[in-house]
Amino acid sequence: MTDLSDKILSKPAVTAENKKYRFLFIQPFQLPNDSRFADKYHSAVLTKEQRLRMHYLNIRPLLEDVEWDFHGGPMAPYGDWAVETREEFCYVAAARLPIVREACESGKYDAIILLGGGEPGFPESREIARKYRIPVTSCAFSQMHIASMLGNKFSVIDFAESHNMYYYDLVVRHRFAGGCASIRSIDYYHARPGREDESTIADQREQALRGERSEAVERSVVEAVAAIEEDGAEVITFGCSDAFWLQPFVQKRLDEMGWEVPVLEGYSCAIVLAKLFVDLGVDASGLAFPSDRPQRWRRKKTF
Repeated sequence: MTDLSDKILSKPAVTAENKKYRFLFIQPFQLPNDSRFADKYHSAVLTKEQRLRMHYLNIRPLLEDVEWDFHGGPMAPYGDWAVETREEFCYVAAARLPIVREACESGKYDAIILLGGGEPGFPESREIARKYRIPVTSCAFSQMHIASMLGNKFSVIDFAESHNMYYYDLVVRHRFAGGCASIRSIDYYHARPGREDESTIADQREQALRGERSEAVERSVVEAVAAIEEDGAEVITFGCSDAFWLQPFVQKRLDEMGWEVPVLEGYSCAIVLAKLFVDLGVDASGLAFPSDRPQRWRRKKTF
């Protein structure tokens, strides 16, 4: 089992009066430092604030009352590139579960937030954490639920065809097939072996953050407008967490066009939902996530 103390970047002690919550963020995977395909935000030499991408995601105010730790996730068991396919998601889902269990057993946290737009291992993590009465949130789950409270239908802007269809499964799993207007692709990918000549979603991000023109931003705006005009979307969300950086760019452009449409990203939604669960004193239902020997059982499950 992973030694949690070796993996977590701990925050210095804080006073109880200015911190209300104790959260652990867990990445879906990490890559070897010498990988040619590793995004710089997966580097273990960065601070936890940098790894949580706080310099370009507007989540800092949401963490002012949170004492939090960051776990880099399991080393990717399939190779040294970022996850995109169902097969790769399956590998990292299984590898992340021991980290979740150890975090629950530590007694240090009152909520766990799973990073990554594809939320590998999310239902299994909820099953593990329910035994300890610890809520678990994730990015896709949180975006969809919050989007459903802001409008009648939401659309998802996502980056790669294989990830689009994996995310399609998540929409169905979370029972939002009726609330999701569409998934629209901007056709960018992660860096992968044999594809070194492609412009990646990370390349596009760095261009945009430098103030340069980014084709990913342009495509995202086009698809967001199409989702509104053609698909009936009233809220815009994002699929892969490596597309969350697009949120302020797309929101600004839609505002300038006069579209009064909320644009969400998964990190902030997962944080807010975790706080809500802690404040309500609730975690996952024991009927939805029963233990191996529940005290009561139902003879019939209906749909």
